[in-house]
Parts: sequence; structure tokens; C-alpha cells
Amino acid sequence: MGALLTLSVLMVQGGVRDLLDGPPLGSGASAYLSFGTTIIGGGLLAGCLALVMNRLR
Repeated sequence: MGALLTLSVLMVQGGVRDLLDGPPLGSGASAYLSFGTTIIGGGLLAGCLALVMNRLR
């Protein structure tokens, strides 16, 4: 679960950085891929945090 949590944080962090800096010029599909990894990373992060909170309760 720790590896999945780390992966999700890295996916969100990389996607947010790409959204702020903008996609590389000439790569329209890369912007969609970056945004998709941000959404998937956010879902993984929320799922992992829900599991952690469930175990703490």
C-alpha cells in the first residue's frame, strides 16, 4: 500500500507541474495523457487515504 501511495503522489505531483508549466510544444496528446495521469493519481491517492483512515478508526 505504501508503494501505491507513493506512486499516486508522484502521478499527481507530475501532472500538476505539467498543468502549471504547460505541455511541451507540438504534443497535443501529451496534455491529455498528463491530465489523465493526474486524475488517476488523485483517485489512487484518495483510495489509499480512505484505507488508512479506515484502519485508524
